[in-house]
Amino acid sequence: MSKTRLETFFDGVVAIIITIMVLEMKVPQGDTLATLSPLIPRIMSYVLSFIYLGIYWNNHHHMLQTCNKVTGSILWANHHLLFWLSLVPFTTGWMGENQFYGRADSDLWCCFANGGHCLLDTPTTTHSCGR
Repeated sequence: MSKTRLETFFDGVVAIIITIMVLEMKVPQGDTLATLSPLIPRIMSYVLSFIYLGIYWNNHHHMLQTCNKVTGSILWANHHLLFWLSLVPFTTGWMGENQFYGRADSDLWCCFANGGHCLLDTPTTTHSCGR
């Protein structure tokens, strides 16, 4: 498999994840800025999640630049990363709904930490990249 195909697949999944996050934010009834105030926790949750997804997308791009070919190990590591990132819309919505209180925010960071562990699994990546 070519690197381009893997990058394209990853880009598409991340775009879908971001789209799902945006569609989870409901438009308030009303035409004043005051009607947006109840949505501030959801908006903040979205912004934080969007930034972190962007960081993962950027790191994934740079990591693949070091590879000569895509191996089975890289494919499985990529799927592992995508699994954890696919949970971000759910935990983002949960965190926004609970206004950063309780367990929701720690579960969101758990998704990011597990995704980061997969992305930064250097021995697998180094071995798979032929270094």
